Amino acid sequence: MTAASTAVLATDNAHAQAKQTTPEKSLYERLGGVFAIAAVVDHFSDAVVKNPIVGQKSKNPQLRKWHTKNLGRLPGLKFMRTLWVCDVSGGPFKFVATKPGTTPLGLEEAHRDLRISPAEFDEVAAELGRTLDHLKVPKPEKAEVLAAFAAHKDEVTAGYKRA
Repeated sequence: MTAASTAVLATDNAHAQAKQTTPEKSLYERLGGVFAIAAVVDHFSDAVVKNPIVGQKSKNPQLRKWHTKNLGRLPGLKFMRTLWVCDVSGGPFKFVATKPGTTPLGLEEAHRDLRISPAEFDEVAAELGRTLDHLKVPKPEKAEVLAAFAAHKDEVTAGYKRA
């Protein structure tokens, strides 16, 4: 073995050991923290309002009304969404539901009156995916964000199922 190949092996071994002792970064850290998450939420929230399926021109009267008559609440909603993403991605902020429900995050109560269908939920998820692409979020993190979002589909669509 030459000295060069021995040095490469030693470097590879040191890198492998460092990798083992370095804790994996949380999704929150990999997304860029609160400011990057807030930018995603800001873009996403505005895109949902304009989305023809779930926004101001939605066939769902509850969603249409929310996105036309309740826009004064949008800044607060963006804040709450930012807290939610920070919390579920492992960040230092904690989300507390404004309307407690049967789940820890209370998402079923926050969305119940909107009667969101599974197809509408999927369109919102697609809008989130487009936002993540627009902001150039790497594929692994995009997949994790979308999986975290999808994990709450039953809660968000609970009002549709009872309507």
